[in-house]
Amino acid sequence: MLRLSKKADYALIAMKHLALRGDRRSEESASAREIAELYDIPIELMAKVLQRLVRGGLLASHQGTRGGYQLARTPAQISVADVIQAIDGPVTVTACSTEEGQCEQFAKCNVRDPLWRVRERILSALGECTIAELAADPPAPPSAKAAVFHTHL
Repeated sequence: MLRLSKKADYALIAMKHLALRGDRRSEESASAREIAELYDIPIELMAKVLQRLVRGGLLASHQGTRGGYQLARTPAQISVADVIQAIDGPVTVTACSTEEGQCEQFAKCNVRDPLWRVRERILSALGECTIAELAADPPAPPSAKAAVFHTHL
């Protein structure tokens, strides 16, 4: 099963938050505490995720009273693949999805190359989806979820 890690989820949440916040020029930066509290994420974990995004060149951090984090590039220039790889490393679908990964069946494996192509398609799809695209998708209002639930009773 292909699944994002919790850290990657949190990174995408933070990136979307910062992309939306960037529209208000005077308040571009957000603190780790602010993001963590807003989305009910442990502060220590959010701080680690944000630091990893800084090391990956996707965020810039600023110290001081007006400090915090902001996107290092425009939201349209940052892909979902960039974020996932900054947090979790290379996207893999099998043990041999990376150059160094080999298993006992490597020499005789009849699905290695097709799975490499699957990995490339996944990377391509993740690379085409940008943070700007995530930010353009409005969150569903909480009442909409309740309305759907009640109509099915």
